[in-house]
Amino acid sequence: MITSDKKLNKTLSIVVPCYNEEESVPLFYAEAVKQEPFFHEKGIEFEFIFVDDGSRDKTAEVVKALRKEDERVHLISFSRNFGKESAIYAGFERAKGEIIVLMDADLQDPPALLPEMYSYIESGRDFVGTRRVDRKGEPPIRSWFARRFYGLMRNISKTDIVDGARDYRMMTRKVCDAILSMKEYNRFSKGIFGWVGFDIKWLEYENIERAAGETKWSFRKLFLYSLEGIMAFSTVPLALALFFGVLFCLLSIGALIFGIVRTAAFGEPFWGIPFVIFAVAFIGGVQLLCTGILGMYLSKTYLEVKQRPIYIVKEEL
Repeated sequence: MITSDKKLNKTLSIVVPCYNEEESVPLFYAEAVKQEPFFHEKGIEFEFIFVDDGSRDKTAEVVKALRKEDERVHLISFSRNFGKESAIYAGFERAKGEIIVLMDADLQDPPALLPEMYSYIESGRDFVGTRRVDRKGEPPIRSWFARRFYGLMRNISKTDIVDGARDYRMMTRKVCDAILSMKEYNRFSKGIFGWVGFDIKWLEYENIERAAGETKWSFRKLFLYSLEGIMAFSTVPLALALFFGVLFCLLSIGALIFGIVRTAAFGEPFWGIPFVIFAVAFIGGVQLLCTGILGMYLSKTYLEVKQRPIYIVKEEL
């Protein structure tokens, strides 16, 4: 912990969601405190808020050990794994600083960018975001699907979701309060960050590999997370269900007219059994697809009206 003769009259709250990050936490803390001299010159003190999202390793114990050395380190432990979105919300709720920054513990969000991010906040920006300009180190198939997802979201949602955008964000208190005012149970932070608006500055940097541990985001989890984003910030899938309904009504009427005219003009029989089987199977599949879309939206509504807590705290220091 660095001390300074300069009076510290502001606080920068560093919110760090953690899930099985016992190896990364000490490395992250060591890199973050290297940025303190810059902020102390600005009269800003650090506050670390580690949110243990039901880790199965010794993440909580590692944070407790850091707290013994530095009382600015705080720990929130969930009763189980509620997901990163819940951890972000809990960290924002506990943050007391005039400025808040959200970071991952794996050092893929480089702490060295903190001074530059703050310089834009100091110049009057409300929000500073980061985005990767490449995806080096990621499996090609995963990168391809990620790009397709962002392209899809740009076309079907009115919310600004930038390709390569990280959760690594620095914001003023009013932006944090705006995010906290959105209390939905099904959360998609990238969409929420875009929805609240404000004057945002984007910083670009090359992709950085994890400092330790393994990624917790499997392809399945990323796919489900992308569905969460689509359902949370777009109603286009619902419109598609209506579109397919109208389309196949028109096609069926057109096919009926065509069959009647063909039979009357040429005496040929109406289409045979294979065509009927194909038509029934195809239209039935589209009906199931549309029903599935409606079911997903209904399930989200069902979870919202239950008004369950976004997270449950087991321990807090």
